[in-house]
This record gives sequence, structure tokens and C-alpha cells, in this order.
Amino acid sequence: MTSAVQEIRDVALRAREASYDLALATRGTKDAALHAMAQALLSRSEEILAANAEDIGRAEASGTPPNIIDRLRLTPERLEGMAQGLRDVAGLPDPVGGVVRGSTLANGLELRQVRVPFGVVGMIYEARPNVTADAAGICLKSGNAVLLRGSSSAKTSNAAIVAVLRDAAVGAGLPADVIQLVSAESRDSVKALMRARGLVDVLIPRGGAGLIRSVVEESIVPVIETGVGNVHVYVDKAADLEKALSIVLNSKTHRTSVCNSAESLLVHADIAEIFLPRVIAALQEQGVAIHGDEAFCAFDGVTPATDEDWATEYLSLDIAAAVVPSLEDAVSHIRRWSSQHTEAIVTEDLAAARRFTAAVDSAAVMVNASTRFTDGGEFGFGAEIGISTQKLHARGPMGLPEMTSTKFIVTGDGHIR
Repeated sequence: MTSAVQEIRDVALRAREASYDLALATRGTKDAALHAMAQALLSRSEEILAANAEDIGRAEASGTPPNIIDRLRLTPERLEGMAQGLRDVAGLPDPVGGVVRGSTLANGLELRQVRVPFGVVGMIYEARPNVTADAAGICLKSGNAVLLRGSSSAKTSNAAIVAVLRDAAVGAGLPADVIQLVSAESRDSVKALMRARGLVDVLIPRGGAGLIRSVVEESIVPVIETGVGNVHVYVDKAADLEKALSIVLNSKTHRTSVCNSAESLLVHADIAEIFLPRVIAALQEQGVAIHGDEAFCAFDGVTPATDEDWATEYLSLDIAAAVVPSLEDAVSHIRRWSSQHTEAIVTEDLAAARRFTAAVDSAAVMVNASTRFTDGGEFGFGAEIGISTQKLHARGPMGLPEMTSTKFIVTGDGHIR
């Protein structure tokens, strides 16, 4: 047995024991722990920010791209956001024990399907240390012990955050091992997590396309797939162009390093002559590099788009752009290139909006709204654990209910079959 396999076995067994206590914890106890964790992030912010500064220093010294450093960086404001996310989760209903459906059968048996925790959840994620707190909070509230395997780039930040959260959980009366950090020193720990069937109940990968594909294809532990965001905005011929301009700019430039940032722009041919000069100038003013089709390339500063551009999740100030003859052509383009995360239509035509939302098969479809709203917090779910692009169990932002399974409770009075 390798050291990585032994480590995963040890932490998973401790997590399993802790999960039994957590599954029985009252909402009051879990909410008290979440509030304590939120307060601890702020009261011990200096040690967390100092640890993060070490990670940032290593990243800058190794030439890490600015968009990745942005994901890695913690600030007092981002720590406050992490703490508020935990408070938000505390304020949400406890999903554990919730009745999904119930009935009395013809033979008198009482049947209830209720929500229960998965048990032990493994998180494999890249760069963003805020995910450490989000995942810990959602797993705790939904009754799951969590094994957190962040990237080596954030190892010092994650270690500091987990130490703070564990201390707070213990202070609130929960076992420390409901939250554990898995070593990020080598990829062997990822492989061991993916092979820990029977010890870990479900894995959630959160990061780039390579990480997600690797976990989905190699894991023998059940996986909830969170997908990359090759996100499209389609400006229809019936669009309000002021709305369209605002939505395109917000979708692309509000924060480029996140999965709900727009990566492709499609414009209906009937409005291209009017809209293209405006949107190109506005995007370029914000520093966006446009990779366009022939119509877009007629403008200065636009470079020709390739198939690679249509397929790329840039996570930077880049966007692929094309003019399409019709709504159906926009849908066809999206069907070919989308990662099925989020798409948006800007239109004042109700029939066009209905056609688009019915034809586009993505986890979230926006009508006259920025793609940046695809987010658990924005949807009112509290801090999300990820955005699922798969179709089984959960799809879209995953909040508390998505972090539970169900079991049937059948009550009789001496019934025999």
C-alpha cells in the first residue's frame, strides 16, 4: 500500500466516523458551527492572509498567468465574502430529513422518501482557496464530512483555512474530522481519492477542463461533474441594443476568471451593421481582445477566429465573436461549441426567447440577463459547491439539497407480505 493510498484510507475512515455524529447533529448545532467558522475566518484573518501571501509569492515567481493569480488571491474583502457565504448557508433550511414525497399505500403502509447526507464527500479543486470554505460549509450543513484536496498552488492558504474551520467546528461541539485537508504534495493523493470506492461516497471535481476530464474518466468513486464554462451571449434581431451592450460587457468583463464569464458573442445579421461598431468599441475600451469571423474582422483590432477559439474557455479578456443569419443558426453554433454551462439571449421577442430557451440544452439559460448570474449565491442557494453540467442527480448551481441523497422510510403495524 503506497503512502498516498494509506493517507486517503486514514482520513476517509476518520471522516466516516465523524459523519455518523454529523448526521445526527441538529440544525442548531450545525448553524452554530457555521457562524463560528465565519467569525473565525475574520478573527484569524491575518494568519490566513499571510499564508495566502506565500502562495501568491510562489505563483508570481513561477510565472503563473494573472487570471490564475486572481483566482488564488485572498483579500480582506474576499475573506468577508467567504464568511458571509457561511452565514448565508446557516440561514438556509436544513435539507436533512426533508420529505421529498410521502403517501399511505393501499395496504396501510406509510411511505416517506427523506433527504439524507451522502456521508463522505471528496472535493478535488484548483487554485481558488475560497472553495475550501464554501465546500466545508455546504458539506457540514448537509451532514457530510468532507475531504478537501486543493491544488499545490494554494496549499498554504488551504492549510490555514482548514485549521481555522476545524477549530471552530470543535468549539461548536462537532468532531474536527468533519473537515479534513488532503495532501497536495503529489498527484498520487488525487489518484488515491479516485480509487477510494467504499471509503468515499462521491467526488466533486472543480477546476479546469483537464482536471474534470481526468476525474470523470478515471474515478471509480461516483462523480458529480462540474463543467467548464464555454458560455455564449446571443444578441437577437429584436434586442434592445442598450440592454444588449450592457449585458455583453457585464458577462465578459465583470470577472473574467470565473466559469460563468461569457466566452463567445453571437449577433443576428439584421442588427450587425448597427450593433457591431458599438459592441466592438465598448469591448476594446475594456481591453477585450476579439477573435471574430469575417464580419467582425472588418473592424480594426479584431483577429480571425479559429475552431480553437470557438471551443475555448478563455478565462481572460478574450472573446470569440460571430454574426449569424438567424436564431436557429445561433442555436446550432451553441450546440456545436457549448460546454452546456450557461447561454444568454437578448431579445424583446417573447417567441424568440421561448424558442431559444427550449432549444438550448445548457444548465442555465438567461433571457435579457448577464451570464454572471449563474451562481448559487445569486440564485439564493447560499454559497454553492459547484455548477454541475451533467444531467443525473444535479444540474446547475449545487446548493444544499443537491448535496444529499434520499432513503425510504416505511412504517407499518405488523404488516407482512
